[in-house]
Amino acid sequence: MSDFKLTYATMFNPPEALHIRFEEALTEVRANLGQDYGMIIDGKETFAEKKFKSSNPANTAEVLGYFQTGTAEDANAAIAAAQAAFPGWSQTPYPQRVELLRKAADLIDARIFKIGAAIALEVGKNRLEALGDIAETADLIRYACYQMEKNAGFVVEMGRDPLVGYTATNTSLLRPYGVWLVISPFNFPAALSGGPVGAALVTGNTVVLKPATDTPWSVRLLAECFHDAGLPAGVFNFVTGPGRTLGQALIDNPAVAGLTFTGSYDVGMGILRSFAQGKYVRPTILELGGKNPTIVSRNADVERAAIGIVRSAFGLQGQKCSACSRVYIEKALYDELVIRLVDLTEKLAIGDPTARNNYLGPVANSWAYKDYQDFMTELKTSGTVLTGGEALTEGTYANGYFCQPTIVADVPTDHKLWKQEMFLPIVMVTKVENLDQAMQLANDVDYGLTSGFYGSHEEAKWFFDHSEAGVNYANRPQGATTGAWPGFQPFGGWKGSGSSGKNAGGHYYLQLYMHEQIQTYID
Repeated sequence: MSDFKLTYATMFNPPEALHIRFEEALTEVRANLGQDYGMIIDGKETFAEKKFKSSNPANTAEVLGYFQTGTAEDANAAIAAAQAAFPGWSQTPYPQRVELLRKAADLIDARIFKIGAAIALEVGKNRLEALGDIAETADLIRYACYQMEKNAGFVVEMGRDPLVGYTATNTSLLRPYGVWLVISPFNFPAALSGGPVGAALVTGNTVVLKPATDTPWSVRLLAECFHDAGLPAGVFNFVTGPGRTLGQALIDNPAVAGLTFTGSYDVGMGILRSFAQGKYVRPTILELGGKNPTIVSRNADVERAAIGIVRSAFGLQGQKCSACSRVYIEKALYDELVIRLVDLTEKLAIGDPTARNNYLGPVANSWAYKDYQDFMTELKTSGTVLTGGEALTEGTYANGYFCQPTIVADVPTDHKLWKQEMFLPIVMVTKVENLDQAMQLANDVDYGLTSGFYGSHEEAKWFFDHSEAGVNYANRPQGATTGAWPGFQPFGGWKGSGSSGKNAGGHYYLQLYMHEQIQTYID
């Protein structure tokens, strides 16, 4: 595997060695299920009176592990530890911080198959998506380290005042804020935990990380990599528990200086409003989902478009904020493309996501499972289900949350589900008269995360100039709207999809974790 670099763009044809090593790690991980995992506060394992379990969404009878139901007291203890560690960590020279973060990334690499197996079991990702999640985590951390070094710690000499008889030195420095809170989602438990944590730590902040309650195990294994890299006690803290209690206590604590949250629009906006109740404005980095369109021109390569759309619509069961959920096709190509989309979708294997040949696993939990059924009841009365449309309940599917990949046509374009994020394996398709109509419909939503296009070179330029999204792809068979990778496609959204206008894994993201100080000295 020495010549193979795993990314979301390259994962479709990996070497055989990758599968062998995944199977070995899966066997080892399955042999040790059901352990009790503590929180990590001030460098120490911490246990709570109450616990909750993480179960396999493909087989809910299989308990993966037991985790701590952290309380407000645990939240405050973690923040206090991070606050106490901040002076020493922030004054640590950035090359030393970089060295420790690179050690964490190296540990992630060394444990990639074990953590990948856990992600597949806990999230329901197929093995390649799961391995991609944890591989991206290491690359996000390394990219943050690279940006810190490239910018020499973000210390810049400014102009000298034209003072007669004096020598003035002006220096701009970007300095860390303090305690940084990271609240991560279930769908990318590694990358959307480790990416923000790495950025916050390398810039000199200390961190409290809280994962989604659906995926504490995956994030705990990642947290061990940060801990085992040798970060000083209190610099990195990991807590688990419900958002409404533990999460709210973290948000409400005035010692939290900044926050990164990835999740739904409604929850994110609630956090933003709650966090704004503090004494002063604090940085808030939000990534809040998408309703991502793909536009297909009459000049498109049908096979390339079909493969890219299906991969983006149904990878991780549509539970990606970047998933393709709307497709606008010029009418001259509509029938041919839709036939091919249906054909490819019906060939997708669904089942245990750890099995090599399965592309789709289960949706994350009972709420998503019910949402799928409710949405399908509505869509069956509003349009035409071309394939899929059913929850799977028999045989090997009986104990999991399995939903068929679904394509729906003929839904009026003013229907609310053209604009509402479903976060499920459902994609809606419609024909348009021309590209201008397609672009108007594509942009007419509150979200602006990703978008895709298939057509000529000249049309692609027009698409890039008019799309209202942070991440845009043209003619990409690896995924119409999905597959961003740090250092290649910085990931972030416009409008209701993001708060900062700066994309993770890009040139401008690291600066969000620091504020500027000007130092003037007169000789």
